[in-house]
Amino acid sequence: MQIFPRSLNMLPAIVAVGGALLGGVVVGGLWYYGTPKHLQVGYAPRQPVPYSHRLHAGVMGMDCRYCHANVERSGEAMIPPTQTCMNCHSLVRTDSARLAPVRASWQSGNPIPWVRIHRLPDHAYFDHSVHVSAGVGCVSCHGRIDQMDVVRQDQSLSMSWCLDCHRNPGPNLRPRDQVTNMDWRPDPAQPVQPARSVQPPTNCSGCHR
Repeated sequence: MQIFPRSLNMLPAIVAVGGALLGGVVVGGLWYYGTPKHLQVGYAPRQPVPYSHRLHAGVMGMDCRYCHANVERSGEAMIPPTQTCMNCHSLVRTDSARLAPVRASWQSGNPIPWVRIHRLPDHAYFDHSVHVSAGVGCVSCHGRIDQMDVVRQDQSLSMSWCLDCHRNPGPNLRPRDQVTNMDWRPDPAQPVQPARSVQPPTNCSGCHR
């Protein structure tokens, strides 16, 4: 006497096919949403001091290089030391509660523990000064930082994103004196002439050394 119907013989195959499909959906979802584009873009950590780039770089028009002083000659853009903040804030808003960590840092000599936002993996080589000297504007990588009260990551900084620019750098190039100008727009009638021959590497050793 047969207890189970013959149709149940298909159950193992159905489970196997269903499991494979579900596994494919899970792997595909993790692969797509787990890429840097979806994990890093929009990353805006809370900083120890609520510094507004919209106020300083936008409203007040401070040049990026006042705080990030090494951006034209160093591989790192440099996080400004407390002294840079105190150049102004020893006279401006000296009693502001928001600036208490800055004053404490100045008195103790300990640096402000800023949280880094734009971070490349250790196996990727990047020289900030090379890009600036070639005429790549701040806005190309960092977005309209002059409109951000809280700095966030604007681009994915993924390998494919870097390669897209290396293969066709023209749209991201501008005159050297306009590198920090967030409002600069190219004149279609006058293509930008690079300060020097720009031939970014697209081979592996260009960025993985």
